[in-house]
Amino acid sequence: MGKLTTGLWYREGSSAGRGASLVFADDAVSVVAVDGTVLSAAAFDQIGISDRVGSIPRRLTYPDRTSFETMDNDAIDALVAAQKGRSAGWVHRLERFHPRLLVLVLLTFVFAFSIYRFALPALVEVAVVVTPPVVPALMSKGTLQTLDTTVFSPSTLPDADKVKLNEGFGKLAAKSDLGAGGFNLNFRDGGIIGPNAFALPDGTVVITDQLVRLADGDTDMLLGVLAHEIGHVELKHSLRQLYRAAGVAGLIMLIGGDIGGSTHDVLVQGGGLLALSYSRADESAADRHSVELMQKAGFDPAAIARFFALVEDKLDDHSPTSMLQTHPGTPERRKMVLDYAGALKARAGTAN
Repeated sequence: MGKLTTGLWYREGSSAGRGASLVFADDAVSVVAVDGTVLSAAAFDQIGISDRVGSIPRRLTYPDRTSFETMDNDAIDALVAAQKGRSAGWVHRLERFHPRLLVLVLLTFVFAFSIYRFALPALVEVAVVVTPPVVPALMSKGTLQTLDTTVFSPSTLPDADKVKLNEGFGKLAAKSDLGAGGFNLNFRDGGIIGPNAFALPDGTVVITDQLVRLADGDTDMLLGVLAHEIGHVELKHSLRQLYRAAGVAGLIMLIGGDIGGSTHDVLVQGGGLLALSYSRADESAADRHSVELMQKAGFDPAAIARFFALVEDKLDDHSPTSMLQTHPGTPERRKMVLDYAGALKARAGTAN
């Protein structure tokens, strides 16, 4: 092949370079000085060649710890290709790939999944138990303020409707584990949210004017919905959802590094809104709680089933499941409520 390129030759530990040429002959890659002196020589596979990175000089390191540097990247690439064949490009990349990196990535994801699947649920339960009352109070206050400034308007319901619902709600709250003082009912015009009701972690329950009007005077049905929301609070579904969201944000930061104020956003700004999204199991548990609480307070225990029928008929929701199957479908929930109310009635009759 003869002369390949020119560059500087260095002794080990010296920063003084000597002008020289890189020569390939007799199956050896040699560094030859201007006067013809061979400064270094070795077989190709004994020489360390640095990777090509932009316009950074390429370095060839010899077994005797001397080195040769050149700016001629193309000449070095040609040498590598000639010695390793046409497949040198991808072979060289494979040689540079360290399997231990793949193992490390795999172990990281296994570790993160294990935390999510096993450790996070346990940590959530501990967090729920030790959470001081000020946390759900602050979160609920911030969430309601956000909704009031962005979505809700003051309620325009007649006072008579509010009084009737407040009286029934008071009876439900009195029969709950938290007692009448643990809950308060709020009325709002739902705006784009429309007919809805929800509970915040501190016991604040909101019902929209649109839902009251949709009920068309069926107070027991509305109380069944409110009993369902009381169930979410008593079973601490909101707090659990909040801590799950915070835990997932923490796992993302563990894998991807610091992503800014995500945890703060979850805990303070978006925590309440995240807490309004419940799992399939949470919704079913709250439905059963509605049946039990309505029976204790002397109302129709299956009243919330009429709400599900109303959703099916007036809102045209006939799907067996919803929310990508994370929530029970409306027909399924109505059937479960009717079956559970019948079972409680039969149990009460047997006891008497």
